[in-house]
Amino acid sequence: MERVTLQTIADRVGVSRTTVSNAFSRPDQLKQELRQRIMEVAEELDYPGPNPAARTLRRGRAGVIGVVFTETLSYAFADSYAVGFLRGLSRVAEQSGTGLHLIGWPSPGVAEEVIGDAVVDGFCLFSPEAHPLVETVMRRRLPVVTVDHPYVPGVPFVGIEDRTAASEAATCLLELGHRRIAIIAAQPMAAQSPGRGPEPAWLDIDLVAGHRFGAGRARVAGYHDACLKAGLNWSDIPIYPTTNDREIARRAAARILDLDPRPTAVIAATDEIAFGVMDVAAQRGIDIPGELSVVGFDDVPASEPAGLTTVRQPITEKGTTAGRLLLEPSQDDPAPCVLMDHRLIVRRTTAPPA
Repeated sequence: MERVTLQTIADRVGVSRTTVSNAFSRPDQLKQELRQRIMEVAEELDYPGPNPAARTLRRGRAGVIGVVFTETLSYAFADSYAVGFLRGLSRVAEQSGTGLHLIGWPSPGVAEEVIGDAVVDGFCLFSPEAHPLVETVMRRRLPVVTVDHPYVPGVPFVGIEDRTAASEAATCLLELGHRRIAIIAAQPMAAQSPGRGPEPAWLDIDLVAGHRFGAGRARVAGYHDACLKAGLNWSDIPIYPTTNDREIARRAAARILDLDPRPTAVIAATDEIAFGVMDVAAQRGIDIPGELSVVGFDDVPASEPAGLTTVRQPITEKGTTAGRLLLEPSQDDPAPCVLMDHRLIVRRTTAPPA
């Protein structure tokens, strides 16, 4: 069968192609009777509607922004922090009639192709941690905003002072008297090597400066600052990297709780990791905080009922701020660096060591 086009309908109705196009995209430009006749003919000819790609080219706008995650896409729906961020971002997008195109990182090469072909008006990079996808996004030369690192000169940025906040979390334990402390760092999947620990440079504190590197390394640097200030030997502190996944974090927690002597406190780089530590402690009958203190980071909704001591950051507000920077850019400061407030929230998972 011959493909039905706008011109096919125009010829059948006896109007111009532009009139038919307006019937679909600008109905207020036509009389109701004429538009109804055009739509009836379109239905008779089984016309599916204007080509979305062609419409995008004509308008010069897709009405969609790409949200790039550097973990698998399922992470966006499983992690409380990511869900809270998307809630804030979607609120702003809805107000402007803009859709979200979620892009994950299933494997090298796949995400790069998806980003290259994505029909979007701009990108929001969610905690890319110096990921190779950053360069792929930048090559599109579309508006971009980064969230939680890295700070790219000339690109709007939203985050908090992760290094300072992490130092405050570690100081909380140190002031309680803890000296046998272990750290579980949140390392992105892309930075890990199968069967090995982190890349050698990943935990190099000397390389962590400002917002050049991701939040995970910035937080490790903050723990480092607090421990050295308290007189601890950094090389004596066990550091285990893991992904921001509760189930995977349990493996790191098990290794830490197998240490002899066992640490009296664990610093987790995210709340999800802290929950993994608490799960393993409960399985082994280790009392929190009587035998083990735990500190997290983020203050996701589940943290308060769990009684988790953590660092609160404005999760949903980060999303709304990122959305406004992308969809409502400022003419005065086209590339602002927005640093939001954080606060240490002390709850019942921390106490002086026994």
